Amino acid sequence: MQGKVLFEYAVIRIVPRVEREEFINVGVILYCKERKFLQAVFTLDEEKLRVIGPGTDVLEVRDYLRAFEQICCGGAKSGPIGQLDVALRFRWLTATRSTILQTSRVHTGFCGDPEFALQRLHAQLVL
Repeated sequence: MQGKVLFEYAVIRIVPRVEREEFINVGVILYCKERKFLQAVFTLDEEKLRVIGPGTDVLEVRDYLRAFEQICCGGAKSGPIGQLDVALRFRWLTATRSTILQTSRVHTGFCGDPEFALQRLHAQLVL
């Protein structure tokens, strides 16, 4: 595994009606401790969202996704959670919750380039 580093990732989901447990995959979050990498990518298919969640406020969903992304980036503009170290931000973002924005369980893998792995997973699991 020379040149490969361990990473963790989760699929980001929109769950318009939590009680029905139906969701669409909209993104992936990937964390790599060794590279101090934490990033998420999203693609919101508004048509799919309208099918499984008629009446869902798309602008509100986009705001939630932007906040998620800001927390990944960290810094003063991302609020108190964004001030935590990278590992704690990842754990907070992937914690189990009953809200419209949820993540899958965390999975692991090895890669040479976390950015490439993130884009590959996004293409496989979302697009």
